[in-house]
Amino acid sequence: MASRAAPKRGTPARSRKPAARRPGLATRLGISQAAIQRAITWGMLGLGAAVALIILQAFGVPAMAGNQIARAVGDAGFEVKRVELTGIKHMDRLTVYAIAFDQHSMAMPQVDLEAVRAKLLRYGWVEDARVSRRLPDTLVVDIVERTPAAVWQYQGRLRLVDASGVVLEDVSGEATPDLPLLIGPNANRHAQALAALVAKAPSLKPVIAGATWIGERRWDLRFQSGETLALPEGQDEAQRALVKFARMDTAQRLLGRGFLRFDMRDPTRFVARVDRQVHAIDGSAAVPQPRPAPPATVPAVEDSPGLEKVNDTI
Repeated sequence: MASRAAPKRGTPARSRKPAARRPGLATRLGISQAAIQRAITWGMLGLGAAVALIILQAFGVPAMAGNQIARAVGDAGFEVKRVELTGIKHMDRLTVYAIAFDQHSMAMPQVDLEAVRAKLLRYGWVEDARVSRRLPDTLVVDIVERTPAAVWQYQGRLRLVDASGVVLEDVSGEATPDLPLLIGPNANRHAQALAALVAKAPSLKPVIAGATWIGERRWDLRFQSGETLALPEGQDEAQRALVKFARMDTAQRLLGRGFLRFDMRDPTRFVARVDRQVHAIDGSAAVPQPRPAPPATVPAVEDSPGLEKVNDTI
């Protein structure tokens, strides 16, 4: 039986080339290792000083000593020099800067973040605010603004309000935004209820020009075509009346036919007023009438499919 050949001695082992190292993130970004080390060192020093200050204050160290530590931290470069704002679309940026820089001490550990937030929340535009430190020298202010929902007209002034009625700012008649107009004392406080009311009749929402809060108890709606609809008191009653009016307008086209006012305060009848004549809701010819001093009720028109009887007055 043939024997296996012995391996040749002196055969060199296969050499392996070391894998090439990929450049680090700092090298790719063009940042030197020394700069990174300095940033880490200063960050640790600042964080340690801030923690030490908090501990000393917790154990009752005199304020003077705490202030000295805070000043030392500030002298080391940890003081407010920049303010970064996010979330602002309408509020004046200079106002936010002024609030952020209004500090007894600009040293980072002594910046009162809650005080800054509380001052910002006093402004109508600000629904919420978050204030934080970014070492070594930046305050970050993130603002959540309110959304304009209507224009409130009262005592000769026009004010922009949100859905909950919070006043955002005054507006001029020349620069009034394309939003519903609320008229009357405290009408802004009922803006949310009005929005819920109008949402029940989506077909009418695009043609409503404004709403007047009457006697602190009910709404008069004004349409773009000039008519006014008097709604009853109570949210549920007003919703039923408005839904009924929307259904009638879809079936008989009430808006844009020359009516001046519709009155639905009485749930048992529907009253439509015109200037000098009565228009039948069912589409029949108009009947000329002289203008009387008091309104007078005329017989109801014939029933239309799916609708109740309608009474017209002039």
